[in-house]
Amino acid sequence: MNTLKLNTHPEAKIKFNTYPKQVKDKMSNLRRLILEAAEESQHVQDIEETLKWNEPSYIAKKGSTIRIDWKEKNPDQYAIYFKCTSKLVSSFKEVYGDLFTYEGHRAIIFQLEDKIPEAQLKNCISAGLRYHHIKHLPLLGLKEIE
Repeated sequence: MNTLKLNTHPEAKIKFNTYPKQVKDKMSNLRRLILEAAEESQHVQDIEETLKWNEPSYIAKKGSTIRIDWKEKNPDQYAIYFKCTSKLVSSFKEVYGDLFTYEGHRAIIFQLEDKIPEAQLKNCISAGLRYHHIKHLPLLGLKEIE
């Protein structure tokens, strides 16, 4: 474990307060998993928490931007988004199959009542935060976690 330096922009904090209560808890949990994955990674020393496209976004120096959000048009679901031109989501699909629900090459979708497989999701998040270190590896070096 390392000591993670977190740089949170004020607008990111404000955004969390705009979510309905039941959604805010889910979004806060995704945020916790992102920060834990960053803290547990030897390749991530600092992470920036900001807004991109009005969504909470996380970026590490050698990583790919990770965004999270809930949208009123799909009130029963929320998502974690990855750069669609990366190999991230396609690698997650190959390693984890139907453990997750995917949206194309850009997101993992959760229903509000879903129990998140935290170890596996943190593995996906870690891959995103370290993407430029691992993009040359087969399946980004991901391994199935039981």
